[in-house]
Amino acid sequence: MGYLKDFKEFASKGNVVDLAVGLVIGAAFGKIVSSFVGDVLMPPIGVLLGGVNFTDFKIVLAEASETAAAVTINYGNFIQTVFDFLIIAFAIFWVVNVMNKMKKKEAAAPVSPPTPSNQEVLLGEIRDLLKKK
Repeated sequence: MGYLKDFKEFASKGNVVDLAVGLVIGAAFGKIVSSFVGDVLMPPIGVLLGGVNFTDFKIVLAEASETAAAVTINYGNFIQTVFDFLIIAFAIFWVVNVMNKMKKKEAAAPVSPPTPSNQEVLLGEIRDLLKKK
C-alpha cells in the first residue's frame, strides 16, 4: 500500500503534469518536423541533386524471393531522420536560447522600491516635525 501512496504523491506533483504535457507536445512537434523534412525540405534538395528521392536510397543485401522480402539497408531513411533530428535540435536550442535571454533581461532589470503612498509621505513629514521639536 505504501508504493501506491508514494506513486500518488509523485503523480500529483505539478512537475510531473508539466513533463507529461511537454512529452505530448514534443511528440506532436516531432510529427510536424518529420512531415516538414519529408514533404517540404527533402523534395527540393532531391531536385537540386538531380531528381533524387532520399527514401529510395538503399543497399540491397538479398533480393526478394517468392517466400521472403528483400533485405535492404535503407540509408536514405536514415539521412531523412538525421535531418529531422537536426531541425528538432535547432528548434529546441532556439527556444531555450530565447528563454535564457528573457530570464537575463528580467534579472538585469533594476528593482526600484515601491513609491510611498500619500499617507506614508504625510507620516514621514509628521515624524520629521516631531524630531525638530
